[in-house]
Amino acid sequence: MTDRYAVFGNPIGHSKSPRIHAVFAAETQQALHYEAILAPVNGFEASFRQFTANNGLGANVTAPFKEQAFALCDELSEQAQLAGAVNTLSVLNDGKIRGDNTDGLGLVADLQRHFGSLKGKRVLLVGAGGAARGSVLPLLQANISALTIVNRTQSKAEALVDIFTQYGQVSAQSLGHADQQYDVIINSTSSSLSGELPNLSAEVINANTVCYDMMYGKEQTAFNLWATEQGAKQTVDGLGMLVGQAAESFAIWRGVKPSVETVLGQLRAEL
Repeated sequence: MTDRYAVFGNPIGHSKSPRIHAVFAAETQQALHYEAILAPVNGFEASFRQFTANNGLGANVTAPFKEQAFALCDELSEQAQLAGAVNTLSVLNDGKIRGDNTDGLGLVADLQRHFGSLKGKRVLLVGAGGAARGSVLPLLQANISALTIVNRTQSKAEALVDIFTQYGQVSAQSLGHADQQYDVIINSTSSSLSGELPNLSAEVINANTVCYDMMYGKEQTAFNLWATEQGAKQTVDGLGMLVGQAAESFAIWRGVKPSVETVLGQLRAEL
C-alpha cells in the first residue's frame, strides 16, 4: 500500500503542495502519494483521523486548521510549542501524533538562499500574527543580533517578546514608531494581498537593507514595490518560503531533504 500524505485546509483547491511534494518525491526517488483534502470547518480532527486510518502517515495543515492541529497532537517539537500552531503532522510508529511547525524554517532557509548568512543582522519583523510567531525562534537561532517586532497593536508584539525573550535579543514597538535602520525587514502581514501597505516609516530602509514579503504573486507585492521605491538593496517574495517549509516537512517524514530549486523555478514560471 502506498504511503499517503496530504494537505488539509478550507479552502484548499488553490494549494500548490501536491505539486511540490510530487516533484520532491520524484527527485528523491520516494514512493508516496500526496493529495489535497478539503476538511469541513468544524470537522478537521475527524477528517484527519479518517485519513490516518487509511494509511495516512503525515500531513501538512494550512488555514484555518493550524491551531486545531496543535490541539490534537500527542507530542510537539519546541518550535511548534512556541509557535502555538502546527503545519506538519506525523504519525509515529506507536500511533501517536507529533506536530511540528516548519514555516519559520522555510522562511530562514529562503532568506539565507537569497541573502547569505543572517549572523549579526538587525531584523525588523512586521506583524505579530501566526506567521510572525512561527518565524521568531528560527530567526533567533540563525544568530541574528537583534529582532524588533512591530505591530499595529503594540501589545500583540509585546506578547511575542514575552514568549521568546529567553531565546535572544527581541523587542517590540508599535508600527508607526519604527525609525531605526535594519539589515533585513520581513513583512509577515497579509496586507500585500489587498494591495495595502503597513504604516512603516521609510527611515527603516537604507541602501544595504534587504526586504522580504511572505506573500507572493506574479508581480512585485505592494510591500516589495514600496521597499524598492525607498531604495532597498534587494526584495524577495514568499514563494521560496512556501517551497522551503514543504522541503522541511518532507525531510521530517522521509528522512531526506529535497532541493527547492527545480520546483521553485516551475512554480515561478506559472505565476
